[in-house]
This record gives sequence, structure tokens and C-alpha cells, in this order.
Amino acid sequence: MLTGIQHLHGALRWVVLILMLLSIIKAFSGMSGGRSFGKGDYKRGLFTMIALHLQLVLGFALYFSKGWSSMLGSADAMGDTVLRFFSLEHMVTMLIAVILGTLGHSLSKRAADDRTKFRRQAIWFSISLVIILASIPWPFRPGFEAYGWW
Repeated sequence: MLTGIQHLHGALRWVVLILMLLSIIKAFSGMSGGRSFGKGDYKRGLFTMIALHLQLVLGFALYFSKGWSSMLGSADAMGDTVLRFFSLEHMVTMLIAVILGTLGHSLSKRAADDRTKFRRQAIWFSISLVIILASIPWPFRPGFEAYGWW
């Protein structure tokens, strides 16, 4: 079961990245094009936020069931690049990215005018995407050859 969750977590990463990119592109085009913020824009932001939250839940399931959380205070784990990444860096940065993505959807929903809705989505989703891209265990990172393409 744990392997299935890990595969789902790895596959859902691509859904999150595609939704984030699509939301950012549509937000910037809506902002510059002066179009109205419609139901499709709202739903795209909502689905992006849902995918982020689902990815977070799967990540927490892996984090606690694989024992990464128990390595937090270990000097040996903090000295090893891969162990430190999975026990601390990945979890903290992805949690921050999900919070910022949630802000992108929530603040755009509450904005008064359409341009502000698009701008808030574009800004918060872009920051979140940069953090996500920096925190994915890509296989080209030293020590991560076995991770990333589950």
C-alpha cells in the first residue's frame, strides 16, 4: 500500500505542475487581456488548490509512515543530503508552497475586481510553483538518482 501511495504521490506531481502552469498562464493572460474572472477561472484555481492539498495529504502519509519524521533530531540524518532533504527540507518547503497556493485561490476569491483576482492568482501561484520546482526530488540532483521518477 505504501508503494501505491508513493507512486500516486509521484504521478500527482505532474497534475499539480500542469494545473499550476495553466492557472498562472490564464491568470496572466486574463490580467493583461482585461477579461472578466469567470467560473472557469474560479474552478481552475479551486482544482489547483485541491490537487495541492491532496498532494500534501499523500506526502504526510509517506512522511510519517516511512519514518522521515523520526529523523528530525538526528545529527547523522542532518549530515546526509538525501535524509535531510526528505526529513526536513522537502516537507517544510512543500508545506509553505501549499499554503501560498491556498492563499492564491482564497485571496483571488475575495478580491473585489477581476484584475485583482487574476493578479493575486498569478502572484501567489507563481511563488508557490517556484518553491515546488525547487523542492521536487528531481533525478538530476546529486544523490537523488533513485528518486523522482516513480
